Amino acid sequence: MRNTARWATALGLAATAVLGPLTGAATAAPGTSSLVLTARYGALSPLPADAIGPQVREVTLTCSPAVSGTHPDAKSACAELRRVDGDLDALQATPGVMCPMYFDPVVVTVTGVWEGRSVSYERTFGNQCVKNTYGSVFAF
Repeated sequence: MRNTARWATALGLAATAVLGPLTGAATAAPGTSSLVLTARYGALSPLPADAIGPQVREVTLTCSPAVSGTHPDAKSACAELRRVDGDLDALQATPGVMCPMYFDPVVVTVTGVWEGRSVSYERTFGNQCVKNTYGSVFAF
């Protein structure tokens, strides 16, 4: 019996050592902040975000360890995200900006990691102008 318990313990530890790192593959280092932002048309489709419609634009945004990416104003976008601690719902429209009142929906999705936390975000804006009023994060 003792040998069986030892073998079971040894196999359990070996499995943990081999498979353990694989379970954490989706997480990143605590200070890492790297996002992919995508804008698409067609918010009213019942299909999933990947099948909504033609892709308008996709950019990358890395805020730490260093600011970089294909976002047109990565420095300002990272500063805005730091002010709200990566909470995309906390971003507000710029007051006083007037946009045309027509409905041409734009769906923005954001995926990645903010300060080591997984990010998965989706929001529908009435049109491109409305999207751009929410600061430099969504102005791409």
